[in-house]
Amino acid sequence: MLSYCSVEYLLVFLPVVLFGYLILPKTARRYFLLLSSYAFFWYLSGPLVLWHVAACLCVWLCGLAIDRVLAARDEALLSAERSQKKAIRAKYAGKVRRWVFLAGVVCFGILLSLKYTPFFIDNLNALLRTLHTGRQLKVPSILVPVGISFYTLMAMSYVFDVGREQRAPEKNFFRLTLWLAFFPTLMEGPFMRYDTAEQIWEVPRIKGENFQKGLWRILYGVLKKMIVADRVNSAVELLYTDFASYDGGMMFLAAVLFTLQEYMEFSGTIDIVIGSAQCFGFVLPENFNQPFFAKTISEFWTRWHITLGAWLRDYVFYPLSMSAPLKKLTKKCRAKFGNHYGPLVTSSIALFAVWLFNGLWHGAGWSFIFFGMYHFALIVAGSFVTPVVISFCEKHHINRRSFPYRLFQMIRTALLVAVGEMFFRALSLKTGLIMFRQMFTRATLQSFTDGKFLKLGMDRQDYIIVAVFVVCVFVISLLKERGCRVLDALYKKPMFIRCLITAVLVALILLFGAYGTGYVPVDPIYANF
Repeated sequence: MLSYCSVEYLLVFLPVVLFGYLILPKTARRYFLLLSSYAFFWYLSGPLVLWHVAACLCVWLCGLAIDRVLAARDEALLSAERSQKKAIRAKYAGKVRRWVFLAGVVCFGILLSLKYTPFFIDNLNALLRTLHTGRQLKVPSILVPVGISFYTLMAMSYVFDVGREQRAPEKNFFRLTLWLAFFPTLMEGPFMRYDTAEQIWEVPRIKGENFQKGLWRILYGVLKKMIVADRVNSAVELLYTDFASYDGGMMFLAAVLFTLQEYMEFSGTIDIVIGSAQCFGFVLPENFNQPFFAKTISEFWTRWHITLGAWLRDYVFYPLSMSAPLKKLTKKCRAKFGNHYGPLVTSSIALFAVWLFNGLWHGAGWSFIFFGMYHFALIVAGSFVTPVVISFCEKHHINRRSFPYRLFQMIRTALLVAVGEMFFRALSLKTGLIMFRQMFTRATLQSFTDGKFLKLGMDRQDYIIVAVFVVCVFVISLLKERGCRVLDALYKKPMFIRCLITAVLVALILLFGAYGTGYVPVDPIYANF
């Protein structure tokens, strides 16, 4: 697969698009960018690109239909009596909802039918076997367009916002299509709201500062992916496929290594994506905010895959929690259980929907559903025990703002995340449960003392290189956590220093990148979603 870290993308596709963008006039740049994005999509998915065109047409036409409904409502309100206005608003609100519903049926229908049909049929067949019916349905082999889960949610965010009158419907089909097809975000996000469509359509001239910072961001992302994520890939693959051969200590290593790999691969790819856009002069939303400095699971998910969390918050959690039935239930629970626990009872219902959606969005499998429910349970449990923890700390004079206590919280959160990621990576839910059980039933460190951990496709040199670069990434993350704008600070250096930094980054990738005999690069993890 052509990934954002591939030679084809970094040394061929991106430079060609940048050059064409640079020499073309403004209007031509827009359509060149659109054609380039669809060429990229076609290279990845071939004729399946037509599903993307169908989604674009659907949300564009539904947006125009909503615009006509709202215009008709406004016209009706102008000539209506005051007593009639409430009924008129309700009538046209119903029409708007029907168009939003239609867009949802088409877009989510395409997503569900392409991505989840085999999963549903597999489970139906399991049910039929349990009932001893003697019937089995054929599981179809369906090709799925790259990035369908990303662009579907983006498309629906546009329709939801138009339906809520939070933005005007887009009249220009090509502007909407360029936003949904923009090649840097096509495979792995981040999710963009329609606010970004205007800045992309403006196609500003490439500036030296943007290009330099974008290039550094790209190189930093490649460094994280090739030096760390790719280097640990052989160990991760072996531990998760031959898990029965290893003890509990190695299962813990499996959880930690995959969590490290996923963060370095996904955040590294996002660095490349944001850096690619920055080279043109576009500003994309950040998707990570030093997640391993989080002190709770809830905080972790405000720092990891930020744009997905924001989408789920705005289009799933808030609509459910603010719905009339749940508001009524909240009032009753508040009266019965108090101001802290009362709202938690009802917000947990909305949170359950969020994490069920989150798990299913990541993949069609019970391991992904379990992954969602795991984090749902941890967040709810954390909210319920917070008053008890505060009371305990006050009683025993523990300063919750002290560094040792905050460090304990960060380590605890990181370990809980690593356990969840083990289920996320496991070949099945059953496999994940077996691996988790082995962490305790075979809890020894013998594999580390007898050198077995050096037979995972990584030698001492590999572990040292990974450790050194993890420390480097940690230091940069710490600077960012303390408010230092690293790229801005570097750009203020003299030209010679800036060129030297670029050369050093390239040299590090060439010298320490995991490629060649013995190394298998990890496939783009989130591109599969």
